[in-house]
Amino acid sequence: MELAALGFDNWFEERSAALLQPGQSMARVTAVDRGAFLIRNEDAEIYAELAGKFRFSVESAGDMPCVGDWVCVQGHASGGPALIHSVVPRKTVLRRKSPGKTVDCQMIAANIDVAFIVMSCGYDFNLGRLDRYLVMVSEGHIEPRIILSKTDLISPEELEQTILRSKQTGVPVEILPLSNTTGFGLDHLRAFLARGRTFCLLGSSGVGKTTLINRLIGHDAFYTKAVSGTGEGVHTTARRQLLLLDNGAMLIDTPGMRELGLLGTGDGLDNTFVEIREYALNCRFANCTHSGEPGCAVRLAVTNGALSEARYQSFLKLKKEAEFHDLSYLEKRRKDRSFGRFIKSAKKSLKE
Repeated sequence: MELAALGFDNWFEERSAALLQPGQSMARVTAVDRGAFLIRNEDAEIYAELAGKFRFSVESAGDMPCVGDWVCVQGHASGGPALIHSVVPRKTVLRRKSPGKTVDCQMIAANIDVAFIVMSCGYDFNLGRLDRYLVMVSEGHIEPRIILSKTDLISPEELEQTILRSKQTGVPVEILPLSNTTGFGLDHLRAFLARGRTFCLLGSSGVGKTTLINRLIGHDAFYTKAVSGTGEGVHTTARRQLLLLDNGAMLIDTPGMRELGLLGTGDGLDNTFVEIREYALNCRFANCTHSGEPGCAVRLAVTNGALSEARYQSFLKLKKEAEFHDLSYLEKRRKDRSFGRFIKSAKKSLKE
């Protein structure tokens, strides 16, 4: 298989030229599981591990290889796992704040062309969560699509209302309603899955992502569980992995995410809340926070009914959260660099 079929184009070729050393070759990361890596090159899909020098040079979790990355690898002389020596700069990224209290960056996947945000038409549908996904996808410079799954659980009238609610995000995103049970909408989705492009499924646990992959593949390649009486699915995917479909498209499946903390989302917020960005151009103060300053055009739009209160509150919530996490992350990085300098100084003193 040629690397171009895996998405390797001129953009990656130019940026990998300075990294690739004699004896190394290019490969794409197709799965990550507890520090173990599965990579695909022109010949086969094989296991890999980090080279020692690369492992100890990594400064943060965001620098580690993730699914979708292009990496420079070297075959192991004894026939064991290949060695990953470096990661090629990423064209696009999906990342979030690490779950829990630790403020760090967690990579979800990289080098994705289109992200399908999957939301169930029933219990799972939530505009606030949809805003979060759209911000994350936009910040990573990825094209978004919205999939409304489990349309068989609601009436056509309810589906129409759900689609209208989805459009309230203000982002011009194509919405694809479908049902894994009846097959409704699957042909429309397949038309998007172009050869040589990389797609990703994002969404909460149980919205039908794994079942959808099985339908696209044509057989039950991945284990799923029956839905509950309310139509709520059960979490089954345990790792991120890149799959090569029969038509040549690539699809990354991801486990459902209970936490979706935002980190480094300045452009993502602006691109997701476009109407608020436009209203803000008329605010009296250039640094207006839109939370109480006089002459705020955004607040005026809410008062006049031009901007919904729910949309405005969603923006404020995500903006406040992202700013808090960004400050905490920068502080953590400063401490990490300071500690690193201390270790280097201590090692130097011991040698002397």
